[in-house]
Amino acid sequence: MRENRKYERTSQKGTNRQARANSSLGRGDFAAQKIVYTAEYKVNRSDTLLEFLLRKCNTSRNNVKTLLSNAQVLVNGTVTSQFDFPLAKDDEVKISKTPLKAELAKAKARRATPTQRPRVPRDLKIIYEDADFIAVDKPVGLLSVESDKERDCAYGLVTSYLQSVDKSARPFVLHRIDKETSGVLVFAKNPKVHSMLRLHWNERVKTREYIALAEGKFEEKQARLEGYLKENKNNLMYVTKDPSGQKAITEYRVIRESEGYSLLAVEIMTGRKNQIRVQLGDIGHPIVGDDKYGFTKDPLGRLGLHASKLVFEHPVSGEEITISAPAPSAFWKLFSGK
Repeated sequence: MRENRKYERTSQKGTNRQARANSSLGRGDFAAQKIVYTAEYKVNRSDTLLEFLLRKCNTSRNNVKTLLSNAQVLVNGTVTSQFDFPLAKDDEVKISKTPLKAELAKAKARRATPTQRPRVPRDLKIIYEDADFIAVDKPVGLLSVESDKERDCAYGLVTSYLQSVDKSARPFVLHRIDKETSGVLVFAKNPKVHSMLRLHWNERVKTREYIALAEGKFEEKQARLEGYLKENKNNLMYVTKDPSGQKAITEYRVIRESEGYSLLAVEIMTGRKNQIRVQLGDIGHPIVGDDKYGFTKDPLGRLGLHASKLVFEHPVSGEEITISAPAPSAFWKLFSGK
């Protein structure tokens, strides 16, 4: 079993990886300007950017090349002009109404002098990296992938990091965690392992573990929550008995408790939108700081949810990879002396 503790090795290779593991990627590399998009596409299979746009845009090759040259094409929120830029399933491609050449120039400047040692921006901690995968401990308040309203995201920062060594490198999105949630976020580093893992995600992912700080004291110290989720017109999820909804299974175990709070180890068997937040709220124990699903207390000044561990099987070698990120110390301080 391979774990992120491998950074502790004393060899030169291990030392280099440890330096990466303790590094931070910085936010603020992308301008916060408002962008108007004229088209948005979801990628369904591996492809190259130019060929994908030729099929989707219903225009000439020259016009598509112009869009790329004018810096009007974004992949997962990052501007690119590379015709043969590799795309993978679930990538998001957007066309900007106006050129974004200033952002493209910044991106090219960051990649202008590739070195053997990666340049790492601030604030985002790398906790695992090998030839096929890179994982970060995503801070609370940072998107996994950009949205229409917000450009700053983990994907863009990891892209910047990888391209400081190899200008053709890019991360491939395997999963996402909510902006309000901190913790383990893993990207693939090549399209082959991305496609193989995504196609059999539920079979190859063995453990998805979270630490949650919930309101109140639980009568059942360990339980399995099983039901169906649907989304309302306000884009909020809710629990229903209607089997036409999405099946959601969550298991929790109380590891610390006081009169007002419980600290839980949570494992999800399904990966539905806001799953843990919705199901805990439904049984009367909302996660602290959760303004979407019924909180009354906010002792952390943030959502009390942290992705602590992801265990998966390498799609080629079959090796089991374990990536962990400890919950912030503030989660434990409410139970000092317990």
